[in-house]
Amino acid sequence: MAATPYSYADIADLATAAPMVLHARVHRATPLKAERAPGVAPAHTRLYVEADVVSLIRGAGPLAARISYLVDLPDDARGKAAKLKRKQPVLLFARPVASAAAGTNSTGSVQLIAPDAQLPWDAATEAQLRGILTELVKPGAPPAITGIANGFHVPGTLPGEGETQLFLNTATGEPVSLTVLTARDGSRRWAAAFGEIVDGSAAVPARDTLAWYRLACGLPRQLPLGKLAGTAPADRRKAAADYAVILGALGECTRTRKPPAE
Repeated sequence: MAATPYSYADIADLATAAPMVLHARVHRATPLKAERAPGVAPAHTRLYVEADVVSLIRGAGPLAARISYLVDLPDDARGKAAKLKRKQPVLLFARPVASAAAGTNSTGSVQLIAPDAQLPWDAATEAQLRGILTELVKPGAPPAITGIANGFHVPGTLPGEGETQLFLNTATGEPVSLTVLTARDGSRRWAAAFGEIVDGSAAVPARDTLAWYRLACGLPRQLPLGKLAGTAPADRRKAAADYAVILGALGECTRTRKPPAE
């Protein structure tokens, strides 16, 4: 199977925001005139698309066999509206609208969660998508990170040793914490805990997992030192250095598209 052209974050951005995900085939696509398509980005055209549903990957039915939606696509090299071929397979990240619950032989409507939340379908992209959706519904799935709540750094009993703990704000209120332990020789070991128990021996999230995505794509790029109230300035600097180690280990949250607007 060929690799998907999208990064894990690209798919996770869409999958975590969309209440409905569909595999469909284009039936007809009609470019709209500029006066009927307000807010379209420069060098893009809005298309009215009718598509036949192949499968409902996420969401509750019933759903019409044929649906309609609007999508904004970049113009081609000649400045002409992009074309969608008949029977072209696509992945749609959407939310239902009232008419989407119409009879199975009628045309329903869905609304994409972002103007570009239509992706070309391929088996690798669907496989990655299904893996992300499976992680999302597991009990205790890592929640979205919204910021740093508070934290501290304390020196160890021996020179050079120390421990930093950071507690994170999340969209659900579920606890998430980061721990960095510094050994006497200066080596650092860090862990993320998703849950009530703060465990310095917890595993580091593997890249391209939901836990990795929540941290790599959700943590601020710098530690807000004001959140370390009551911590001495020298210890705040050590906490900031420990935080930089975490960010470096996580690596970049690579995206080829912008995340959906909140």
